[in-house]
Amino acid sequence: MDRILKNNKEWVTQKISDDPEYFNKLAKGQEPRYLFIGCSDSRVPANEISGTGPGEMFVHRNIANMVVHTDVNLLSVLQYAVEVLKVKVVIVCGHYGCGGVAAAAGNQQFGLIDNWLRNIKDVIRLHEQEIMEIKDETARHRRIVELNVIEQVHNLSKTSIIQNAMQTENPPKLYGLVYDLKEGYLKDLEVQVDSFKQFEHIYNYAE
Repeated sequence: MDRILKNNKEWVTQKISDDPEYFNKLAKGQEPRYLFIGCSDSRVPANEISGTGPGEMFVHRNIANMVVHTDVNLLSVLQYAVEVLKVKVVIVCGHYGCGGVAAAAGNQQFGLIDNWLRNIKDVIRLHEQEIMEIKDETARHRRIVELNVIEQVHNLSKTSIIQNAMQTENPPKLYGLVYDLKEGYLKDLEVQVDSFKQFEHIYNYAE
């Protein structure tokens, strides 16, 4: 902890040196343009990999960047970001080499987290034929990471929060990205939420 406190003091000193009003500006409030739903993995710092600064990005993180409809924490963040902060973009960002995805792809028990990983197993079930045709294990895991992000973006589009927002004049745009730990680049999966409209008679909420 001594290291963290020391680093904090050095950081404050540097920020004030660069801009004496830096902290006064931050204290006035936030108007983030983005909501970032990412993995809790310590190697995926949302602001750094996106090149955004304080106040630009609202962030929610959990194991394997999931959008689970019974997760009140996620839903609360989503509602606040969309309805109060009026974010323009909602991003689900996964990453290659995700431990949660690797665990879900196997059959080993890990305890309480197995109940969370079951949501990823559902993604694997939905795309089992495609996944099983990939013989290389690394390539298979990378594809599961991508498919998981795609399904989580679809889960976003199913929420009443996003569906209500889509009825407004300037609804937020939804994106699915994957971060490559080895290269540092973000990949846009170009998730087509419109293609999910074939199921809107099931998921859509009446006005």
